[in-house]
Amino acid sequence: MPSLGHLEASAPLNLTLSKSAKALVRADWSAYATAYDLLSEHNPEYQTLLREFEGFLETIETPGLIYDIGGGTGNYTEIAARICPESEIKLVEPDVGMLGVAQAKLSGHDNVEYDPRALEDFDASGTADLVICVHALYAMPDQRQRLKDLRRLLRPGGRLYLVDLGRYMNVADWRRYLFAHLKQEHGLFGALRIFWQGREIAKQNATILEAQKKGAYWTHTEAEIASAATEAGFDIIRQDSVYRGYSDLLVCRATS
Repeated sequence: MPSLGHLEASAPLNLTLSKSAKALVRADWSAYATAYDLLSEHNPEYQTLLREFEGFLETIETPGLIYDIGGGTGNYTEIAARICPESEIKLVEPDVGMLGVAQAKLSGHDNVEYDPRALEDFDASGTADLVICVHALYAMPDQRQRLKDLRRLLRPGGRLYLVDLGRYMNVADWRRYLFAHLKQEHGLFGALRIFWQGREIAKQNATILEAQKKGAYWTHTEAEIASAATEAGFDIIRQDSVYRGYSDLLVCRATS
């Protein structure tokens, strides 16, 4: 369940909500899926993340089993299926809209299977060589426990490729950034056309920001996510600030 927007560097709010109140401010991922890939294709920061992942895969031994957890519309699964055609890949995505887009996109890859469960309900354990989790952890419940679930899926020594949205999303700043890029590449009318076609993204990004501020979605510093990963049973091989400085990329190894 990845997010496309730019993020606001504000300190998290310490608000306590009931579970029912938090549920009211969660994004509609199926609605998000309808326009997600359209703007992804035009977002330089998103394309940089995809190239980064492709480069990572080219530096490691081919995994036997890969899980893409919260795999959304399947962009990372598509790269894995293309770079690692001999790998068994499972895309795990609980949202029916996101999963439907992924299945259509990946129909030409016979090494991909699909699972509609949430991570906490996914019962495979201890066999994966690589787990991918990109811009999904922050929207899951009890993220520290979910990191332990990600560790549970990996064999000792297996790798976790984690990118997570850590800071507040600034929808207005994101709109300015992307519109300036689109105007340069496609002209004013082309930019307006693409924005209109992807207007659902802005709506859902605003909901994500509201959910972050109310504590329904996780916000964290670089140090906080590193600490949580270590506590969950990972050694951090590499950590970078990505996505204009507001997401965190961690490459981790599962400890024995």
